[in-house]
Amino acid sequence: MQQFLVVVMMLGLTPAVAQSQCPPEGFSHTALIELKQEDFQIESDEARNDLAVKLLECTAHPDPAIRDGVAYGGLSTWLRADLLSGITVQHLVDRLLHQLRGTPDTNGFKQPFAALVLSEVVRTDRVTPAFTPETRQELVEAASFYLESVEDYRGFSDREGWRHGVAHGADLVLQLVLNPAIDESQTTRLLEAVRQQVAPENEVFYVYGEPSRLARPVFYAHQRQLLDRDWWVAWLDRVTEATPLETWQQAWSSNAGLAKRHNTLAFLVALHFNAVNSGNEAGQELADLILEAIKHI
Repeated sequence: MQQFLVVVMMLGLTPAVAQSQCPPEGFSHTALIELKQEDFQIESDEARNDLAVKLLECTAHPDPAIRDGVAYGGLSTWLRADLLSGITVQHLVDRLLHQLRGTPDTNGFKQPFAALVLSEVVRTDRVTPAFTPETRQELVEAASFYLESVEDYRGFSDREGWRHGVAHGADLVLQLVLNPAIDESQTTRLLEAVRQQVAPENEVFYVYGEPSRLARPVFYAHQRQLLDRDWWVAWLDRVTEATPLETWQQAWSSNAGLAKRHNTLAFLVALHFNAVNSGNEAGQELADLILEAIKHI
């Protein structure tokens, strides 16, 4: 808590403001929309960093134009342009980890968008290494636990916009597995989290692009060649296990079975597409392994 207060003071905020509302003090809903229309141009470094922290309060806003368009859009724009200070980036990590580990908000927006914004924050460390090994390990554990724990499978709503917890969790995992500083054991932990959401144990049918988002971190993890062929064979074997069905043939007898078959095949097809289009030997090796795995189904 003391460290949090120190960072808050360095950013020129009071603890009360750090826990403030959305829109942030000094901004209206209209002003935030106008800021997006102006491509989030803020000349003052101090003002930009100040607003970046305050925008975290908007990751659970019910209006997708604010939540997705401004909170995520603004933070992503500034992070990718390297326009936020190291102090701000570390504060974003701390706050977003807190959101990710917290109790889901009533509408189900805060955690998925914490994961999505955190993926952009994590990307900065991949591009320009700045995090400590301890911070990276904390991020690996938090990302893995979040993705494994997602039980809200709502995707898009015409009125409410996106939630997309599985896809956003996969995006966070993607940025971690792409990071050369993430080692073999950390990669294994992240891929296990992905595996657990390939075909969740309920009757959800993925229809919002989740399989392709889950496939991306797996493909890029394989491209890094940290894990040997035997490891990948065993991992794909677990992906294609019929459990809790006795056999895959039983999938045709229940909605839960059909959902499992649908989601598993959709994931493998998406992963195979990435592999065959990689244009390299590692991708072809993965493509062959996937075709063997599909035969189990």
